Amino acid sequence: MITQRHVVTGLTIAVVLTLVLASATCGSNSYAGERTDERAAELQHRATSNSRPNAASSTRDALHGDAPRSAEWLPRREFRAVWVATVANIDWPSKPGLDVATQQSQARAILDRALACGLNAVVFQVRPQADALYASTLEPWSAFLTGQQGRAPAPFYDPLKFWIDEAHARGLELHAWFNPYRAWHPACPGEPSAESIVRARPDCVVTLGREGYRWMNPARDDVRAHSLAVVRDVVERYEVDGIHFDDYFYPYPSYNDDKDFPDADSYDTYRRAGGKLSLHDFRRDAVNRFVKDVYACVQHAERRVRFGISPFGIWRPGHPRGIEGFDQYDRLFADPRRWLQDGDIDYLAPQLYWPIARGPQSFPVLLGWWQQQNPHERCIWPGISLRNPKEAAGARETVAQILVARGMLGERGGICIFSMKSLMNPSCVVASALQEGPYREPALVPVMPWIEMPPVPKPMVSIEKRDGSVIATWTIVRGSAARFVVYEHTAKGVRQHIVGPNATRHVVAEGVDQLAVTAVDRLGNEGPLEVHRIPL
Repeated sequence: MITQRHVVTGLTIAVVLTLVLASATCGSNSYAGERTDERAAELQHRATSNSRPNAASSTRDALHGDAPRSAEWLPRREFRAVWVATVANIDWPSKPGLDVATQQSQARAILDRALACGLNAVVFQVRPQADALYASTLEPWSAFLTGQQGRAPAPFYDPLKFWIDEAHARGLELHAWFNPYRAWHPACPGEPSAESIVRARPDCVVTLGREGYRWMNPARDDVRAHSLAVVRDVVERYEVDGIHFDDYFYPYPSYNDDKDFPDADSYDTYRRAGGKLSLHDFRRDAVNRFVKDVYACVQHAERRVRFGISPFGIWRPGHPRGIEGFDQYDRLFADPRRWLQDGDIDYLAPQLYWPIARGPQSFPVLLGWWQQQNPHERCIWPGISLRNPKEAAGARETVAQILVARGMLGERGGICIFSMKSLMNPSCVVASALQEGPYREPALVPVMPWIEMPPVPKPMVSIEKRDGSVIATWTIVRGSAARFVVYEHTAKGVRQHIVGPNATRHVVAEGVDQLAVTAVDRLGNEGPLEVHRIPL
């Protein structure tokens, strides 16, 4: 239960960190832009709730089995994600029309860097503008991928499947990021293809402003049905770990030269049919109903995945008192407080792209407010922007925000970083600050106890000496795992290694006297732990 104590603790941490920000090192002696486009009890219960096999091999000595664990045998829980934007080629691929080998090489480099920085999830943009970075019968191939909308990669491959396979092999989650309503971005090369909704269903799309954005009308039933079908298609065909929306519902006013969204025909039709809502409530209701539909889709899917949204960081100016800025409720017609209160999402990632000490948009004050709007105790994973990522001051601010979030959110917490491009820069000192500081030790994603999952199996572990080394191997007789946690106990304590689903062996380090391997499902639930003595 999130209490006022959590908020006060986080705010206290924020004040202390702000006072010492200029000299804070956060676990390291030194620390080698803002987005423009876009409970341990529950854990322990899940970790010990599965049935235990009766037999044990001669090479192991079970110490814990299904007994409650001490804290050192529990994994750290924290969502550590980064956005990988494909719109306007912000993060990947570096430009449209690259050959397949280069695209794949860049993708592997991004995932390797994310892993090296201590992250455990990637939020990969698969639908930047009613298009697809995957094989789809519903929408055309993205021009940001191949240089021409509707053109498939050649030689053929499926980028989303490639990203999923490569992420999972590294023990990383992959959340599929959709823009629900944008139909065309002026940075896109070429023209909309014949399969684009811009040309196939022009009645569903409006043109905005001098720049020429195209936007689907969120109030139309056929628009909502189409976007829902796109989401369902990915949930059913791909092993994604989450479905993710950003802050673009109705467009930002600047997209239409600060003029109102051109949906008078839809609203007039609604009123003639007896509708009583005001225009603004009519728009919010359209978005709210779509969010409910998407959540119902993922809840009832054969393969349950998480659903999260990353809205603008301020709900409304003055909430809480003293907060100033853009009013998404009245301008984007998005009501993320309602989504939390109705329990229509699994996580919220409000974009808190402001420093700790900026009073009118204070990071900890806003984070505390969002916690208080969360009666269903969904996960809150704030989005942060890497300001001045090449400078030590920027690294200190990022580390401080991570520590504030830890203090306020506990084992259900985490953050999402915008964006990967900054972390890929060789001059980015934030990357080394993460590696040497708060992300020095690995973490599993937080569990979501409201999502029912089958019991997680326990690996059968064998330990033996081979050619002077101690080797641990494991198999799963029934079921499967999304990743494994290898625990090594030494005189200094327990260290953890998180590895992908294809891992089956581990070379035991010197000084390790006990070892355990646990399986983890794709929603972060950990199976039973059994500790084995290392043979002398």
